[in-house]
Amino acid sequence: MRVRLGDDISVRGLAYGERLRIGDVVVSLHPAGHVLGSAQVRVEHRGEVWVVSGDYFVSGAGDHNPTCTPFEPVRCDTFITECTFGLPIYRWASQAALMAQIRSWWAECASEGRHALLLGYSLGKAQHLLAGLAGDDAPGPVLVHGSVAKLNEAYRAGGVVLPAVGTVDASTDFRRLRGALVIAPPAVHGSAWARKLGPHRDAFASGWMRLRGARRRQGVDRGFVLSDHADWPGLLQAIAASGAARIIVTHGDEDALIRLLREQHGLQAESLATEFDDRDADPPGPSA
Repeated sequence: MRVRLGDDISVRGLAYGERLRIGDVVVSLHPAGHVLGSAQVRVEHRGEVWVVSGDYFVSGAGDHNPTCTPFEPVRCDTFITECTFGLPIYRWASQAALMAQIRSWWAECASEGRHALLLGYSLGKAQHLLAGLAGDDAPGPVLVHGSVAKLNEAYRAGGVVLPAVGTVDASTDFRRLRGALVIAPPAVHGSAWARKLGPHRDAFASGWMRLRGARRRQGVDRGFVLSDHADWPGLLQAIAASGAARIIVTHGDEDALIRLLREQHGLQAESLATEFDDRDADPPGPSA
């Protein structure tokens, strides 16, 4: 948080499962599997338990994001769940399959004498990509944008093992490199910074790449469907595991999920509008 917001902010950390009493309420944080430190918030008051999910990712067996603690189901009476990808079309392939696809594209770029510019959010997505792609058998060297490098150090300080990679700076000579993979935030797309790579192809890693229109609007050569949010089956799995009779859905395509929960599961389901609701906006690829 200090890397993103500055050293002058006040931060109090809680270990997962640690209980904090605030008046008559007991609060605890539980793994969300989204990014390093991401947490669901469990709130208990006089025997009634609510859980606010925040952003979360539910993985299959052995398929979790290696850069953060996997999602932990928390039993509750009311579950407030995100719904970023709340439509049945959103179903993620395995992490291993996605990384293999990206590595194959990177190798193709290298064989053409081009670098590969891979766009992904600096916090979470970039570290996920780095952990899955860098290695001794990689098609070429790996470098990262400066904003990614700062967060890599924060991850390492938090105990996450990440491969050692170079950082792009003024001294980087891409003419001397062959087939480099450069991981950078989406904001660099089409910028002077990106043009310094010389001959290259670009790709965007996001759950929004499931939509053909979103891929076209991003204007990149390739789109890889990789997200750190729950897909449709993941949302249903998390809701069922909570055991909650009341489900409050927010931030996404809520209607389809609410209808399913009411009609097929017999649950009390409703939406919660917030100032961060972006249902009417274009898919915000960089954050997903």
